Amino acid sequence: MASATCRYYLVFLFSFCFTLFFISSALTEADILLSFKTSIEDPKNTLSSWSINSTVPYCKWTGVSCTNGTSSLTVTSLDLQSLNLSGEISASICGLTNLTFLSLADNLFNQPIPLHLSQCSSLVTLNLSNNLIWGTIPDQISQFQSLRVLDFSRNHIEGKIPESIGSLVKLQVLNLGSNLLSGSVPSVFGNFSDLAVLDLSQNAYLVSEISSDIGNLKKLEQLFLQSSGFYGEIPNSFVGLQNLAILDLSQNNLSGAIPPTLGPSLKSLVSFDVSQNKLSGSFPNGICSAQGLINLGLHTNFFKGAISGSINECLNLERFQVQNNEFSGDFPDGLWSLSKIKLIRAENNRFSGKIPDTISMAAQLEQVQIDNNSFTGKIPNGLGSVKSLYRFSASLNGFSGELPPNFCDSPVMSIINLSHNSLSGHIPELKKCRKLVSLSLADNSLTGEIPPSLADLPVLTYLDLSNNNLTGSIPQGLQNLKLALFNVSFNQLSGKVPSALISGLPASFLEGNPGLCGPGLPNPCSDEMPRHQNSVGLSAMACALISIAFGIGILLVAAAFFVFRRSSNWKSQMGGWRSVFFYPLRVTEHDLAMAMDEKSAAGSVGAFGRVYIISLPSGELVAVKRIVNIGNQTSKALKAEVKTLAKIRHKNIVKVLGFCHSDECIFLIYEYLQKGSLGDMIGKPDCPLQWSVRLRIATGVAQGLAYLHKDYVPHLLHRNVKSKNILLDMDFEPKLTDFALDRLVGEAAFRSTIASESANSCYNSPELGYSKKATEQMDVYGFGVVLLELITGRQAEQAEPTESLDILKWVRRKINITNGAISVLDPKIPNSFHQEMLGALDIAIRCTSVMPEKRPSMVEVVRGLVSLSSKPQLPCSEFSTLEENSSPV
Repeated sequence: MASATCRYYLVFLFSFCFTLFFISSALTEADILLSFKTSIEDPKNTLSSWSINSTVPYCKWTGVSCTNGTSSLTVTSLDLQSLNLSGEISASICGLTNLTFLSLADNLFNQPIPLHLSQCSSLVTLNLSNNLIWGTIPDQISQFQSLRVLDFSRNHIEGKIPESIGSLVKLQVLNLGSNLLSGSVPSVFGNFSDLAVLDLSQNAYLVSEISSDIGNLKKLEQLFLQSSGFYGEIPNSFVGLQNLAILDLSQNNLSGAIPPTLGPSLKSLVSFDVSQNKLSGSFPNGICSAQGLINLGLHTNFFKGAISGSINECLNLERFQVQNNEFSGDFPDGLWSLSKIKLIRAENNRFSGKIPDTISMAAQLEQVQIDNNSFTGKIPNGLGSVKSLYRFSASLNGFSGELPPNFCDSPVMSIINLSHNSLSGHIPELKKCRKLVSLSLADNSLTGEIPPSLADLPVLTYLDLSNNNLTGSIPQGLQNLKLALFNVSFNQLSGKVPSALISGLPASFLEGNPGLCGPGLPNPCSDEMPRHQNSVGLSAMACALISIAFGIGILLVAAAFFVFRRSSNWKSQMGGWRSVFFYPLRVTEHDLAMAMDEKSAAGSVGAFGRVYIISLPSGELVAVKRIVNIGNQTSKALKAEVKTLAKIRHKNIVKVLGFCHSDECIFLIYEYLQKGSLGDMIGKPDCPLQWSVRLRIATGVAQGLAYLHKDYVPHLLHRNVKSKNILLDMDFEPKLTDFALDRLVGEAAFRSTIASESANSCYNSPELGYSKKATEQMDVYGFGVVLLELITGRQAEQAEPTESLDILKWVRRKINITNGAISVLDPKIPNSFHQEMLGALDIAIRCTSVMPEKRPSMVEVVRGLVSLSSKPQLPCSEFSTLEENSSPV
């Protein structure tokens, strides 16, 4: 990458010299703009006004702004953001000698940092954010001496931050966030005496302490260092940041206590977020010295002790998040009545105390989550007066007494969880909870009947009333709801269970109620006639089986005819196709169609279609994936989605080169990877990958997924992580393919296709079957299975063919016996690597946890794998003479 960047800069050095010579011949500013346009690709023709024949003055061309110069109007600003532009950023623009503002943000420029722009001597603002800028930040960055605003965020810039950046002493804004920067951060930021905004966030591969010289930036107003691998303590020097309004240090590896004088010193704070670190000590007293504090994030650390009553002085506080700590003592009463508070999250601590009736004064309160604490007392009457409240979750506490009749009067209430308390009395009618989705009152001492009015709540989906003392029958109307969960086990219910509830629920959700009766339950109802029922049931079953068999036969014939028609006609329909190429490909839709035959088909058909390996007229090989089911996407929407995928540029993600599509089908064109898939490589006897190569593959895949999850905007999910979707190049560098296809085919078609291909696939996380929302944790689970394949050398679906065990069942069975962990390691790997392999096994086990919340993030996985270093080895056994002295297990 460094040599490529160097060659690029040499080319531009020569071109820049010629450009300056050309510009020096007294070109007008309009000529300079037109020269700049020649190097730009403008597929939407947004720069159509930029024309030598234009009747529009050049100062009114798209994106151009002028001000009065010494003798005439002169161009001072060029704002071309979000115009879908690509091509090269030409040096000719520096012929505009009075240009102070240049923004090419949110486009598709694909090149290293254009150093030649440093010749724009008047340039004050340079914004290249959200492009495809790659390579490193060169030492020559110091040439941009006039800059006050420098924004390279949301690109693919890698490597270390050079110390030479410290020479840009005029900077007021420096944004390098959401890149791939790595290594330590140099101690040069103290040079930026005018700096107001510093953003190094979302650089997961940085490994650095926070430089104390940042505390010398007296004018600093916003500091974003979140999700960037910072460790160590928060510098004491931060108390000098008197003008700081936003401080975000979340999602790092910081430890120690918050400096005790930090809170009282930062009187301008609006947002203070140090969540998801390893910080300890006590609550930062004096934090409310900042009267304008809106957001306070301390969650997921190791803080202890009580929260000072001074928190009541945060009169403008909107978000209070202290969950997942070890706080104790009474929860501050005043917090419940803050007039602007919207979010209170304090779950998983040791708080005590009561919720006062003054909660009714919190008129803007939207969420309360205080689960797993030691709160006591009654649910306050004032809760029903908070009309903005949509979530109230207070399970695993000691609340008692009866539920107030108005506690669900909020018109937007969606989630109520009061399970595992000591509540008594009847369940209120809850007639006003028209938007209630989830109600959990399990494990209390509630009595009386289940209110029939629950059946009138149109979106109620989760209802858990188990482990109470409820009596009476189950209301018939509940069977009309689309309940994903209905649990009334271990009560004192009786009577006939509505038939729809029996057929749609596990029997365990009804057990512990001896008085219930109905089909499939231990007690048949008195009005049922077993003999008649059995005969009718048998005949009904026979009819059903015959009908199903006949229906399947008809469907198979129709499907075969449909497939034949489609396979024979799609080539002849190429005339109605459209194509978009993101890289220069000299190929037409006709070329692709003619090249796709059985000879070019690569391997088996995947979940969404067949892959073809095609040789272009230039001799270049590409992989083309034919996707048939593209849902109801319009051409415009489809193009936008593929563009989103094509903008991804990461060394561990396959490039999308372009696509062709019709109303029924799409061809995605990918770069070709020579070594095939990891799935084909695992267990291959003629090429057992050595451990260092396997670890490099695992780390690369993890980095690719972490990039999709955290660094790329918009954040994406892969949705189908498995070894078959990991391709290898000639150097065994892994690249993810088949990512984010749900964006092309639509959610319904995606789920249907995945379900039909791999209903019981061990790559699928357990929650996939019932969760309505895809999550990062599902990708983490699939990666964990792939990591197990690399560790064991066994294929996921049949790790133990003789027993039909998949890899998860096989590993879990093995590690439960003596020396079980060692026994799952691939015996082809020398025992000198066992320590690293066991470390990787620990990561894989955590990734495949049954509970999604127990799985690590992909950023955490990357850090764990990077720490497992080994000496480089050659990949295949043909070089095994290098390890002749090592004896395999």
